[in-house]
Amino acid sequence: MPDLAPTAGTKPPGTQLSDWLCGLVRTHNLGALAALRRPNPPRRTEAHHLAAAFALSEEQQQVYQFTAFLFARYHAGALRPHYGYGDLGTAMRKIGSGAGRGPADPGAKRLLDRITASREIPWRHLQHAIERARACDTAPPSWAQLPEDLARWKSRERLKSRDRSVADTWGASFYTPTYTKRTTT
Repeated sequence: MPDLAPTAGTKPPGTQLSDWLCGLVRTHNLGALAALRRPNPPRRTEAHHLAAAFALSEEQQQVYQFTAFLFARYHAGALRPHYGYGDLGTAMRKIGSGAGRGPADPGAKRLLDRITASREIPWRHLQHAIERARACDTAPPSWAQLPEDLARWKSRERLKSRDRSVADTWGASFYTPTYTKRTTT
């Protein structure tokens, strides 16, 4: 197995994972993508081990494997990879129908509220959010940022830039229009 551990001067592990996953779509590695679509196989495959190898610690391996699972679910049948954009709240803001998207879509609003209220990582709800983004043909969250956010989830660690937990940041991204100008006092 190649040494995938980050070294000084390399990309962050989430970005490395995202690049590897997008490479699987670009090279049409359907076997690896199909294996990753099984979240908890009785025996982990090479693809599962490789996804876990991007994690900086053993505790984060499940998060990296789950991110790979969500990526594979979103890209089922895709010809081109989508690197995603923003956090999960930004991605969910685009979910909905012609009647309304994001906060105007009651289903998207309920789903985000269930995700952000969870003390533990809400695995099933996250899968549902990605499935909704795929069904609505909208951009997914940044695959590079998602494992890093999930790795901080349990600790409810505050983000330095906004002094918010990951859940609070996702909620703000979902409910705050992108055109809102924030002023500093």
